[in-house]
Amino acid sequence: MRTLSAVAACPTCGFDNPSGFRFCGSCAAPLGLTCPNCGADVPSGFRFCGQCAAPIGQPRAEPEREEPVAERRHVSVLFADLVGFTTLSESRDPEDVRELLSRYFDTGRAVVDRYGGVVEKFIGDAVMAVWGTPIVYEDDAERAVRAGLDLVEAVAALGREVGAPELTARVGVLTGEAAVTLGAIGQGMVAGDLVNTASRLQSAAEPGSVLVGESTCRAAARAIAFEEAGAFTPKGKSEPMRTWRAVRVIARRLGAGREAMLEAPFVGRGEELRLLKELLQATMRERKVRLVSVTGIGGIGKSRLAREFMKYLDGLKEAVFWHQGRSPAYGEGVAFWALGEMVRMRAGIAESDEPAEARFKLGACVTETIGDPEERSWVEPRLAHLLGLEEQAPGEREELFAAWRCFFERIAEHGPAVMVFEDLQWADQGLLDFIDSILEWTRAQPILLLTLARPELSQKRPDWGAARRSFTAMHLEPLPDAAMAELVEGFVRGLPPQDVAGILERAEGVPLYAVETIRMLADRGVLHAEEDGYRAVGSIGEIDVPGSLHALIAARLDALPPPDRALVQDASVLGKSFTLEGLAAIAGPVTENQLRELVRREFLVRDADPRSPERGQYAFVQSLIREVAYGTLARRDRRAKHLAAAGHFESRDEGELAAVVATHYLEAYRASPQGPDGEAVAASARDWLVRAAWRSMSLGSPLPALAYAKEALTIASDDRDRASLLDLAGEAAFRAARREESIELWT
Repeated sequence: MRTLSAVAACPTCGFDNPSGFRFCGSCAAPLGLTCPNCGADVPSGFRFCGQCAAPIGQPRAEPEREEPVAERRHVSVLFADLVGFTTLSESRDPEDVRELLSRYFDTGRAVVDRYGGVVEKFIGDAVMAVWGTPIVYEDDAERAVRAGLDLVEAVAALGREVGAPELTARVGVLTGEAAVTLGAIGQGMVAGDLVNTASRLQSAAEPGSVLVGESTCRAAARAIAFEEAGAFTPKGKSEPMRTWRAVRVIARRLGAGREAMLEAPFVGRGEELRLLKELLQATMRERKVRLVSVTGIGGIGKSRLAREFMKYLDGLKEAVFWHQGRSPAYGEGVAFWALGEMVRMRAGIAESDEPAEARFKLGACVTETIGDPEERSWVEPRLAHLLGLEEQAPGEREELFAAWRCFFERIAEHGPAVMVFEDLQWADQGLLDFIDSILEWTRAQPILLLTLARPELSQKRPDWGAARRSFTAMHLEPLPDAAMAELVEGFVRGLPPQDVAGILERAEGVPLYAVETIRMLADRGVLHAEEDGYRAVGSIGEIDVPGSLHALIAARLDALPPPDRALVQDASVLGKSFTLEGLAAIAGPVTENQLRELVRREFLVRDADPRSPERGQYAFVQSLIREVAYGTLARRDRRAKHLAAAGHFESRDEGELAAVVATHYLEAYRASPQGPDGEAVAASARDWLVRAAWRSMSLGSPLPALAYAKEALTIASDDRDRASLLDLAGEAAFRAARREESIELWT
């Protein structure tokens, strides 16, 4: 007899089965269930398991997975230790020692963080940091070495600041596998033999140096220069390990932008570079605009300082938006040319791009940079006018300046922005005014303005930077003999001391003079080029080295085969940089192989920076080389070459090139006023000078317009021409607020 408790209803057909049945007597379906938690058999109809009380019919409860406590990772470990601290602490008040140690730890933590590392612990006066956890990057080893080089410099500066010049640091960096504790913060993150060996490696480093192992050297060699430091046997090891000493940063991250030509060591400007780094950090921290003006004679090292600064920025954890533009040496300067180059760089607009393509790229860049649609529609046409992609933008000078400022301010909202203005001594007055306007009007944005100029800038703008609290001036003086000797000996191995002394005597502290001397000796076969410098294969004692930098460059030019020398002269007509197409317009058919030979001889360099608007173009290694080459041209040759250049740029029909075309016609006329078709050349020069003047005024820069109009007046053909040009000059003077001069010109 059945009871209700003994009945098991079939879950498939509903038939009541006697207790104990494992299959339904009506449909043969299984009656028992399996507990989803413990797996025990459970009769049909039960709501909970009789073994573990788990709910029946619910999904099996997954056991909680414990995160692994540790795992093996490929990391780079840095150990840094103070040298001379024990002696220093014995002679100083304990509170002063504590303050010094605290500043050292703060500096170490800031440097490591700047390069994306994590401080694992402080041990006495030692710092241990790690790269590769919790996130791995392909350039971790390189960042660790960069941090080590920076830390060595920072400790030396700290020692000088506190009156302890003997205080230095030594650093060891090792890359390899280690046990990493996930989720750990601070001490206990990394363990293993790698850590112990890195500590031993640091103890073997010379004071003020960074010593690395083979894996680190191999991983960072594309961006860091190393020199072999011999074998080292760590305590407890039976086999010696090879070591390398990190010398300097030679490229951006992962070797990007590495100079194709051999580059001399960066010496004697460490304090200036350190100040630039500190000013950038202050700009980022305080979120305000700063202007740094670097001045010095040609060849003294302004561009090299900026290049080293760029290498530093590229290795930082935080993205920094780099912009660079040059003012060409065309009379009073092409209006806002340097600023236009910066916009092209940001938008990825190449020199060879057609106007439609350039306009598209500009629009995409503005859309990416500026979120507000109304602001975009206001900024974009004014940037397009700056680049010569639109005839006229609405608004006066103040509105143009405001729109251009807005573009860079919005960039700075995404990350700190650096704007480098090269050859500012040749800039038009409008560009100088625009830089001033950024200082005056931009607020709460991290923008660092870096200007490079020869001393002539003070003649154009005597009050440059005056009364600006956020202004820092650097004037680069000639290097002392010790620094120059370090440059020469670091660039040329095996050079006899008397030959080093001979170069120093002539160079008089100008780095470019020493470098050009070395290049001349390489041209003559006295030096043999190696991977990162030269090696002497003979004495230079009997070789005559010219007594001035200009004469030295001229001697190098004279040593070129005639076709190569002629090519350099042709290129000098086009300016500091040029395209293969532009050079061919002057010189006739030119091949890449011909220019590659001049790159090998270190007269030219090819721009391979993907961010640059000139990528794929060629440029003179130094402006002085271009100036000397141009000075060797006979007047008749200058005339013909300038006319060819004018025709080339005229055919491109771009508004922003009006001043360039005008300059070439004007220089052609000046070279030979009485030459064939002299009046026709003068007429072309006048026509393009007028166009350049109107373009300058449309950009809110009337002073260059006034200069162009006055140039045109010097070659006016008749009274009618003269009257028209006087009217134009008067208009420009009026817009420049030179009322008395405008009245004089109009009357």
